[in-house]
Amino acid sequence: MAGGGSKHAPAAIRARRIGGRIAVAIMAASAGILLAARAGAQTLWTDLRGDTVRAAGSLPDFVALAARLSPAVVNISTARKANAGAGAQSPEAQSDPFDRFGAPFGPRGAPVPHSLGSGFVINRGGYILTNQHVIADGGAIVVTLQDGHELQARVIGSDAKTDIALLKVAAPFALPVAPLGDSDAVRVGEWVIAIGNPFGFDHSVTAGIVSARGRFIPGSYDDFIQTDASINPGNSGGPLIDLRGAVIGVNSAIYTRTGSSMGIGFSIPVNLVKAELPQLLAHGSVTRGWLGVYIEPVDEQAARAAGLAEPRGAMVSEIIDRGPAAAAGLKPGDIIVAFDHRAIREAQELPLMVGDVPIGRRATLTVIRGKKTMEMPVTVEASRETELASAAGAPDANAPEAFGLDVKALNPRLARQLGIAPAGGVMVAQVAAGSQADRAGLRANDVVLEVNQQEVSDVADFRRAFRAGGGRDIVLLLVRRATGTLFIPLRRQG
Repeated sequence: MAGGGSKHAPAAIRARRIGGRIAVAIMAASAGILLAARAGAQTLWTDLRGDTVRAAGSLPDFVALAARLSPAVVNISTARKANAGAGAQSPEAQSDPFDRFGAPFGPRGAPVPHSLGSGFVINRGGYILTNQHVIADGGAIVVTLQDGHELQARVIGSDAKTDIALLKVAAPFALPVAPLGDSDAVRVGEWVIAIGNPFGFDHSVTAGIVSARGRFIPGSYDDFIQTDASINPGNSGGPLIDLRGAVIGVNSAIYTRTGSSMGIGFSIPVNLVKAELPQLLAHGSVTRGWLGVYIEPVDEQAARAAGLAEPRGAMVSEIIDRGPAAAAGLKPGDIIVAFDHRAIREAQELPLMVGDVPIGRRATLTVIRGKKTMEMPVTVEASRETELASAAGAPDANAPEAFGLDVKALNPRLARQLGIAPAGGVMVAQVAAGSQADRAGLRANDVVLEVNQQEVSDVADFRRAFRAGGGRDIVLLLVRRATGTLFIPLRRQG
């Protein structure tokens, strides 16, 4: 149920999504579980405390920082059969400018030591943090220290949504530790360094500044720290460190058109990591809260139709059956402007806010429906994401996505322009180039009124009607656009 971001992002941003929507099935660690485990988990890592005090006009001492923190940074590798092509990157890296780093490969089929990325020690007993994608391929994991010692590591827990993994090694000596800081206190413009193993060059140190906070990458859960410290393939899982010597982020992704650093790197805030560590240690995974809705950004037209002075909040595009939102009475087209009385500026903020409350707790949604504002109680439940994904099984050949068609709730302003009732039909958000929908002549902003001569009123209605015609060679759509109403037949491939 993952997804994220606006359906109208620039073409250069080709990050993978599911229907171009943000799934609020993806939430942060449950605060209730965190509170229960926090006392015992505090010994898992060391916090660096105290204020940052710098003399005016002084230059940062990168030499001392690098000498102090580099011993705690490790290289993470495994032995596995490699793909062809030196310097080749993962398929994700080839198509997605937000690259969870790839790495060089050896000759085809040869079992070679393969440098996956970086990590850092957070506990003298041998606990190590890295990215989940660094260890996702499985196999025997080898951790190499700065002094050359190699240690076998086992995975204690991992979470794909925040891209964090916790490893454990058994060392015959006390390991150097990188203390964790406070990512909420990070300021834009402050100096930072990154330490890692880019392209296999171990313990490389780069410096830069914090370029921005609160960055959202389409398809991701994290609220990233952006930096211009040079980060390249192999830096994944390494620390982003402030001038006090505290880790403020875990380097995870870069924006790139070349496969290498372009000065825009992203780190997972360490406070988010701390919130997950107790669950990773105790259960090996993270349990998240869940509202059971798909949401999307609110554009200017939708904001005006709702009486908002500016676009803000999260628009509900689809309700998941038997989920908390369905029980609360939410409907497609509703705009959620606050969660537990905390204002929502960007749609991506909602998943993070839901993660602040314990599973089972009742929260309050502030919702605009039409131009009426209402407060709706909702009970946050444990995510059914894994269950739903398992039930879905293989991709549904009868789903609209199989035809290259993505729809969303009908924009009220467009409905008025076309003379359609607000609850009549759904709007085409995207048509994949070269798809069956594209060849049939469907366009973005078309309004689908009927599927196989069955009226549809919202996205869930549309999807049910679309799947109901699974045995037919043609799915017949009645479409309204500015030039009039027409039938468009969608033919199945083959």
